[in-house]
Amino acid sequence: MADTTHGQPVKSLAALTDQCVMCGLCLPHCPTYGLDPHEAESPRGRIALARRLASGQLPVTAATLAHLDHCLGCLACEAVCPSHVEYEEIIIQTRALLRPSRPPRGRLSRWLADPAILVRLARLGSAVRAGYWLPTVARWLPGSSRLRRLATEIPGTPAHVSVPPRPAPVTADRGRVILFPGCVASVFDRDTLDAARILLGALGHEVAMPTVPVCCGALALHAGEVEAAARSAQATHSALRACDAETALVCSSGCLGSLRDHGMPGSTLRIDDVLAFLAADVRWPQLRFKTLTQRVAVHLPCTQMHVGSGKQPLLQLLASIPGLQLLVLPNQPGCCGAAGNYFIEQADHADRLRAEKLDQFGRQSADLLLTTNIGCRIFLGNGLRQRGARMAVLHPLALLARQLETQA
Repeated sequence: MADTTHGQPVKSLAALTDQCVMCGLCLPHCPTYGLDPHEAESPRGRIALARRLASGQLPVTAATLAHLDHCLGCLACEAVCPSHVEYEEIIIQTRALLRPSRPPRGRLSRWLADPAILVRLARLGSAVRAGYWLPTVARWLPGSSRLRRLATEIPGTPAHVSVPPRPAPVTADRGRVILFPGCVASVFDRDTLDAARILLGALGHEVAMPTVPVCCGALALHAGEVEAAARSAQATHSALRACDAETALVCSSGCLGSLRDHGMPGSTLRIDDVLAFLAADVRWPQLRFKTLTQRVAVHLPCTQMHVGSGKQPLLQLLASIPGLQLLVLPNQPGCCGAAGNYFIEQADHADRLRAEKLDQFGRQSADLLLTTNIGCRIFLGNGLRQRGARMAVLHPLALLARQLETQA
């Protein structure tokens, strides 16, 4: 069977790169080009490298690999491209092409690509992080060690979100929906999953969740490991199908595109952004929320803007909370630097990008930071902690569930 994307046959790398007319309109929107205005650090430059690599005209060198690996996969370039170049597919195919040229993956990299192991590592890391000795121990590891980086960036597990029972329990008369927990998100975003269940239940939806670890396959896919991503997607599809519903809702914007656009081509299972689903629900205006007089900064992840439902459903839902003053962080500079496991593999670039976002947030003088992607939440939250700021970073759903009125 031919590989497919969005249910369509995948184009060859040569055909994909030929779509680019080299206009350069993407350059001002590329975060890595903003850090280092070098042609090879731009989407246009990387497409040129991919074209020559695919034709055999360019040897694989450490410099070539570095330029391609510096790409965040944020897809800001796709969003502004007048020629509709499929940049994501180009970078995936190019990394797959280069996989045999790379040294064998270390144990840590293999673990990060296995959903079951990743969930166990997240639980273990969260447990030891609660004792605050893990970052201290990490200082004894080599400065360039990815294990040290991972240990330093592991957050604690958020508290569960709950609300008192309603006097008149809402009947689940709207049918069943699946809530996709993800791998890392199932541990570090559990308050968000709690919140989604609360809000969906308040609207009359029955919520089902897989009983086995599931993964969207993004980490493997963006590393060019298409076979591993396909295996992960097949297992996830089976787990979601076992939940016996027609719609699966995704809370983390970083999982949405991989699951919807790559993981299940041809599937009749509908994959949707939970924010868009809630905003479109006819019963949402009937919910009531407690007043909150705070300045709340909203970070819009690349995945929320470029593959998710954008900012409109998010802002519409948050507008339901009386007294809330919303401060949307500027789009530029762009990516926060998390980008899956990019913040581990490309620590220097990631830290510089995070600093830009945190500086933006600092100028807002906000009381709280909201973001819709688990990677961004972890990375930005750690950055705030390292700056000495005791500031909560939440998914918008967690805030909405906390403010939901419990009276019928």
